[in-house]
Amino acid sequence: MTLLKSKGIIASMAQALKLTAQKRTLTGRKVKQLRRKQILPANIYGKDVKSLAIELPVKEFKSVLAQAGETNIINVSVDKEAKSRPVLVHHVQVDPVSDELLHADLRQVDLTKKVTVMVPLELKGASPAVAKGGVLVRLLNEVEIEALPSDLPDKLEVDITGLEEIGQSITLKQVPLDTVKVKLLTENPDELVVKIEAPAKEEEPVVAAAPVAEVAKEGEPPAAAKAPAGEEAKQPVPDQDKKPAPKKA
Repeated sequence: MTLLKSKGIIASMAQALKLTAQKRTLTGRKVKQLRRKQILPANIYGKDVKSLAIELPVKEFKSVLAQAGETNIINVSVDKEAKSRPVLVHHVQVDPVSDELLHADLRQVDLTKKVTVMVPLELKGASPAVAKGGVLVRLLNEVEIEALPSDLPDKLEVDITGLEEIGQSITLKQVPLDTVKVKLLTENPDELVVKIEAPAKEEEPVVAAAPVAEVAKEGEPPAAAKAPAGEEAKQPVPDQDKKPAPKKA
């Protein structure tokens, strides 16, 4: 593996990998027969390349995929073709329940023409600011680049050992790349990759004050006996139908 080292970022490139495939005749629902035999249905496609249905041993494909990711060239030999096909893994369909590999799309590339891919960002080292109580905040997991297939790095390792104080950060424009071979594709070069923030302060719980009982003034009824606001206290009304008792002689 070749390493390109510079301050902040380390770009690494792996060697090309190999796979052997067979042309596939089963399509549609019939590909279930292949999966039961631990064979993965796949397709090779590309610019000015006629799409080709192939099948691959699942075990071998998993092993190569773990090393190649989506940025390393895989040389696929198909049946008795004279030359192997340089491909990049474009998409792998996985069963969401069983995690079984269902299908793979392999993008055949021209080694003389540049391609665009997403490259993962991997943090490297430990930040002294974190040891002092700072919080490491990661804002980007991958970045898009353009390069010849043979110049594609498999990842960008972001060295965070230089982040010593709260408030320090690393931006995309600080990613040191060989601009002759690799181009960083971004509309915002000041976009943050990672930064150090101060720890959040814990707020003390606020205790609500107990209600103060209202003291009635002298000569006034207690608060509970007062009439509602805007209403006058009602006085008892004498019974008009009730006649006064006769006076004694």
